[in-house]
Amino acid sequence: MPSRRVTAATIGLAAVAGAATATGALARRATVNRRRLDGIERIEVGADRPFEWAADRELTVRSDDGVLLHVEIDEPPGFEGGPTVVFSHGYCLALGSWIHQRRAVVAAGYRCVSWDQRGHGRSGFGKPTHATIEQLGADLGAVIAAAVPDGPLVLVGHSMGGMTMMALADLQPELVKDRVAAVVFVATSAGGDGIVSLGFGRWLGAGVLRVGPGLLANIAARQNIWRAARSVGRDVESYLVEHFSFASPVSQETVRYAADMLLGTDLNVVGSFLPTFEAHDKRAALAAFAGCEALVLNGEGDVLTPPDHSTAIVDALPGAEHVVITDAGHLVMLEHPALVDAQLLAAIARVVHPAQPPATRRRLTRHVTDVGRRTAVAAKRRGSAGSSPGASRRRPVSRPSESAG
Repeated sequence: MPSRRVTAATIGLAAVAGAATATGALARRATVNRRRLDGIERIEVGADRPFEWAADRELTVRSDDGVLLHVEIDEPPGFEGGPTVVFSHGYCLALGSWIHQRRAVVAAGYRCVSWDQRGHGRSGFGKPTHATIEQLGADLGAVIAAAVPDGPLVLVGHSMGGMTMMALADLQPELVKDRVAAVVFVATSAGGDGIVSLGFGRWLGAGVLRVGPGLLANIAARQNIWRAARSVGRDVESYLVEHFSFASPVSQETVRYAADMLLGTDLNVVGSFLPTFEAHDKRAALAAFAGCEALVLNGEGDVLTPPDHSTAIVDALPGAEHVVITDAGHLVMLEHPALVDAQLLAAIARVVHPAQPPATRRRLTRHVTDVGRRTAVAAKRRGSAGSSPGASRRRPVSRPSESAG
């Protein structure tokens, strides 16, 4: 069976190929997959409008090379101090990928800062030669200096965002030592030894990393064709995003929300960043986080950065807690928001109300399952075969549950 490990870039390439050539077989496969899952009531967690959020303030921050970065700040009523949570998103995503966590952090009484990494969302891009993890680390430093000039910090990064945090630690270890109280690495990798290989294996992955920029640049030069291909191939695109980003049924709203970020990223940006993943190795930089509260979180079904990518991070941070969420893929924060929220808030609480220093705690790896959600999905699957059109559509309530592993 062929490997399912691909990145957002390869999802984009596959969508281009599928949409542009209108491959009937893949389109039919997407339709069959959708029919199979449409009998299940998808389970959403959050507000009535889960993908709508208005920031309290917006900033434009100038990076050290002049690129303008879009930053949003959320502040709960009556905020009087405590750590500020800084969210850094992943490759081909945007600050909107943290929408559920922003809502949870503000509800818990904490201030949060989210930003679009260069070339993503509403931020500028600059020179393609500056599309590097190291530059992203400098950008994060500029965002912190402008939006959170003082006070304790909790840094949260998904995928490339976690790499950005490591680059910041490499560039400004004193900032980390003096101000960072906790770090949360979500579905990310410290790199090294060819581990960032797009899931194709070390040698083939390296080849894709080298060839990808040119291929994507050629497609980007024909943006009108790309936009038309996306419009025609929405079903194929949705199938690819759902298949490679999630490991359990999610709503079509969630799939569409993720697809619009992943495949809405400019292809010149997508291609320009590819080479930096081949060179990424920030294992040594992790030492700067040794005194911080650390949470390393993965989806067990993540086909892009599987849980074993976190080994180097966990090994470098004594006392780090490694949480693996079952039935979860790469976009775990959109797929299982309640569980990610709970783990994030617990990590912040350990900073606000410390029981013992992180380095003195026994390292713990836990497998966490949302039992209520899994049970509800299984029940819907069983009932969809024999249920009548008038069957109840009441949405089950998600109840987090943990099983230590």
